[in-house]
Amino acid sequence: MNQKQQKPTLSGQRFKTRKRDEKERFDPTQFQDCIIQGLTETGTDLEAVAKFLDASGAKLDYRRYAETLFDILVAGGMLAPGGTLADDMTRTDVCVFAAQEDLETMQAFAQVFNKLIRRYKYLEKGFEDEVKKLLLFLKGFSESERNKLAMLTGILLANGTLNASILNSLYNENLVKEGVSAAFAVKLFKSWINEKDINAVAVSLRKVNMDNRLMELFPANKQSVEHFSKYFTEAGLKELSEYVRNQQTIGARKELQKELQEQMSRGDPFKDIILYIKEEMKKNNISEQTVVAIIWSSVMSTVEWNKKEELVAEQAIKHLKQYSPLLAAFTTQGQSELTLLLKIQEYCYDNIHFMKAFQKIVVLFYKAEVLSEEPILKWYKDAHLAKGKSVFLEQMKKFVEWLKNAEEESESEAEEGD
Repeated sequence: MNQKQQKPTLSGQRFKTRKRDEKERFDPTQFQDCIIQGLTETGTDLEAVAKFLDASGAKLDYRRYAETLFDILVAGGMLAPGGTLADDMTRTDVCVFAAQEDLETMQAFAQVFNKLIRRYKYLEKGFEDEVKKLLLFLKGFSESERNKLAMLTGILLANGTLNASILNSLYNENLVKEGVSAAFAVKLFKSWINEKDINAVAVSLRKVNMDNRLMELFPANKQSVEHFSKYFTEAGLKELSEYVRNQQTIGARKELQKELQEQMSRGDPFKDIILYIKEEMKKNNISEQTVVAIIWSSVMSTVEWNKKEELVAEQAIKHLKQYSPLLAAFTTQGQSELTLLLKIQEYCYDNIHFMKAFQKIVVLFYKAEVLSEEPILKWYKDAHLAKGKSVFLEQMKKFVEWLKNAEEESESEAEEGD
């Protein structure tokens, strides 16, 4: 009775940690040996190489050793910092750097990478990181190796295996300073444009905000459209030169419009604004037709327009009368006047409460000597847009008849004077 009752005890089996749950030691050397042995056995048959890589993914840890895998496929072995192959490392000649330096061979290697990454999608990020690294190592490679890598990269950019953001590596200060970036870019863009065209290249660059950065391939003292154009045109890439020139002009136009709107909102004197615009025209090779369109757009965007059709015409006339001297300074050519007429037509059509104001604006500009008879008559006859054509031609009918009569009278007076 007094005997103490024994407390129950827990007992059970102790489990050992499973082998597969233990953290594996990172050992790329063994992985490298397996890949190199397999590549050596396949030889230079790239179809066989692609099949070997496809099958090996089931047995080897591609996810863990992606950098080692891509180092081998590009350079023949694991790369040390700077881009050199260690002397004591095993290497293979079945790689990009040991292949022939021609576009056809690089296209065949591109297929190997395409098939591998399509099969093992998780390698996409690793491959992108690898190419960024390889571009930073360019100085450590021979000229021939750089050329092959450039061609391969261009092809892979064209088929979408790589994203154009990898080009950021080319803006490395040392690569730019020594001219490595620009020389590499020549080969890269040639193979990219060969696979696609300049428009496709432009779309890819624009997606990653790289379309306005290409001049950074040169040192700061050489970052001009003229230098870029000369360098790439001489290298056989005239379409890329023209693309950069156009981008620069577009950028200059946007900057001009922004500055112009700020000057207008500050109420700067017209003589100062005109001087600024003329300097920008000369500096960036902007035509008068382009400038008059920018001025029109800027003038019309500085006002909160009345939504009532019967009041907006009066408001527009008052506002535009104020800016007539500025527009007149940049309608010294018939083509510039016609450009302005088309911009007025387009604006009045796109902003419906301006539909009835078109003729009044044109007459105002005629009286203010912004527009002259000949461009107005040409616009009326055959140079107008289709937008709102019937409405605007009807509005202009009486004024055009008056212009024609005035022209005939002045001609007959001139004849009588003779």
